[in-house]
Amino acid sequence: MSATHVNKTDLLAPPVTETIQHRSLVVGVLLGMAALIGAVLQPEKFFAAYLLGYMACLGLSLGSMALLMLVHLTGGDWGQAVRRIFEAATRTVPLMILLFVPVILGMRYLYPWMRPEDIARDRHLQDITRTYLTQGGFIGRAAIYFSIWLILTTCLGRWSAEQDNPSAKNSSTRLRVLSGPGLVLYGFTLAFASIDWIMSLNPHWISTIYGLIFLAGQCLSSICFVVVISAILYRYKPMSEYLKPGHIHDYGNLMLTFVMLWAYFAFSQWLIIWAGNLPEEISWFTRRLHGGWQYVGLLLALFHFAVPFLFLLARGFKRKLQDLVWLALFLMVMRFVDLFWYIEPTFHPQFQVSWQDIVVPGAIGGFWLALFFRNLRSRPLLPLHDPHTRPLLEATHE
Repeated sequence: MSATHVNKTDLLAPPVTETIQHRSLVVGVLLGMAALIGAVLQPEKFFAAYLLGYMACLGLSLGSMALLMLVHLTGGDWGQAVRRIFEAATRTVPLMILLFVPVILGMRYLYPWMRPEDIARDRHLQDITRTYLTQGGFIGRAAIYFSIWLILTTCLGRWSAEQDNPSAKNSSTRLRVLSGPGLVLYGFTLAFASIDWIMSLNPHWISTIYGLIFLAGQCLSSICFVVVISAILYRYKPMSEYLKPGHIHDYGNLMLTFVMLWAYFAFSQWLIIWAGNLPEEISWFTRRLHGGWQYVGLLLALFHFAVPFLFLLARGFKRKLQDLVWLALFLMVMRFVDLFWYIEPTFHPQFQVSWQDIVVPGAIGGFWLALFFRNLRSRPLLPLHDPHTRPLLEATHE
């Protein structure tokens, strides 16, 4: 493909993305109707499942935002080739703001610090609900997080769109300047959001590395998602012409990096807290090491870290998209299992999986995917007039 003869039409997403968009919307609507029935019949299970699905989809939006800013900071063909996939995922943040409303409506079902009967018999809850964990504070901080994320994603998306216009000023510098502070803001806001929305399910327990675990998990989910979408687009033009084995190898290396980071942070949390041997600190782990939840933890150790780690060490494996995509899909499932292990034991001392744990996240995921593919179809897969695009469009071979 020659850079001098390319136009916007040549770089649009293939028609298959429209088909997937419509099917995703249908899945979202059908599962959403089933989820509403569950909300009426079993609201406790519904809101727990809703929080699980919400955090899984939010992780794709925010992890993509973080990796997109990393692309702007570091440059390189690896990021340019999939940059518009990241952007399409970040532009789902407005949907995630709307979908946060049920979390607010279900606060009493989710958080013990919202239930007066629990506060009345717990001195610790009485203290913390006078300072940090209040309904107004919870909603106000969420508004701050979403405002920062929305500003970042709007600027990243709008300035990138300018690069499709030949008469517009090059915005590469602005994107790079924004991305440095943006990554710092992402780290801080994600840490506080994970504390507010997930850690406060168990208000007697704290972990200072909690936010980093979610950061590594979100970035892992997002790079795996990009590999899956790239595998779909690679069957068609234009991506089949510019995505190279070297790019795929880089995505495999990123997957390996975040698998190792997640394992390091998760093991460090377990080791430090367990070594401290304080009842109020180890209670979170003891609940997850009994009642069948210990097998979920073992599953995560083996298949969220050990097995993917061994596969991703092989250079040849990381250069074959058809092989890497299956591991990416598997890791996305394990990311869901990890979130399940963090959230569900709070509500169920004995291991159990409700039909709502599948249907409700499936409904949220259907709507999220429909918007994602709509976003992906709205712009060329490469920014037409970005200086980094030209090398990808030249007829190079590895």
